[in-house]
Amino acid sequence: MTQTLEALSRRTETLTSIRGIVHTMKTMSAINAVPYERAAESVAAYHQTVLNGLRAFMAKTGPIAMPVAAQAERILVVFGSDHGLCGNYNEALASHARAATEATDNTRVLCVGARMKDALTDQGLTPDTSFLPPASADGIGRLAGDIVTRLDEVGGGDLHNRVAVTLAFTRRAGRGQREPVMAPLLPLAPSLLSAPGHTGWQSRSLPDYTMSATPLFAALLRNHIFATVFQASAEALVTENAARLALMQQAEQAVEDRLEEVGGQFRLVRQDEITSELMDIIIGFEALKKKPSV
Repeated sequence: MTQTLEALSRRTETLTSIRGIVHTMKTMSAINAVPYERAAESVAAYHQTVLNGLRAFMAKTGPIAMPVAAQAERILVVFGSDHGLCGNYNEALASHARAATEATDNTRVLCVGARMKDALTDQGLTPDTSFLPPASADGIGRLAGDIVTRLDEVGGGDLHNRVAVTLAFTRRAGRGQREPVMAPLLPLAPSLLSAPGHTGWQSRSLPDYTMSATPLFAALLRNHIFATVFQASAEALVTENAARLALMQQAEQAVEDRLEEVGGQFRLVRQDEITSELMDIIIGFEALKKKPSV
């Protein structure tokens, strides 16, 4: 009986330690998500500024018809995670990426994270290039710059005419869920270049610029591409931490339930031991009462 109580005590101590670790991981996931959320909000505001610049450019020059490449190389950029404790984050997105590439041939795959590379390989996709995921929000700009540079290399300096790029990442959905997203990046959507010319410039001041139109347009498009890649990466990191937070909450609840169960077993065993000790005392007392006097 004593050994059983000791075993239950050790189990309770172990579960209490695990609960502390899980609580710490949950807190870290919640804290880590904040800088990525702020980065996503900041780049969204920056992206809107770039789009306003494009709209101003179109309002002065008129819509631009980009040439369509007949044999554009298809590129899929998949944003994964190298951190654990986030469930099937990589596997689910890799499966979705595989389904998206079945309808097309000769798709070149670029991925973020060694674990995503393994997940894609398991799906029969061999990534052409693997990028290191950012360790903090400050590294998102580095990652976005590396991806844009690699795309520019593949496109031979003519991204808009030689490649068709799709971004695959996971974003937050309703009720704490997440969903895979396949977001087209290139070629540019016709509305991006034509709509501003049709809607006009919504201001009492007319837009103007002093630098040459060609380099200005190229800079606006490059910043649009950079901001889109940056935003996809930031959203993927926010979702990763949200997935880890949800799993840690489930794990914490499971540990709490187990602790309650072990605590109930401990109380029952302890009560049985106390009852047994009381019975021994009573039996001994009765034996002494019946003992004949000398």
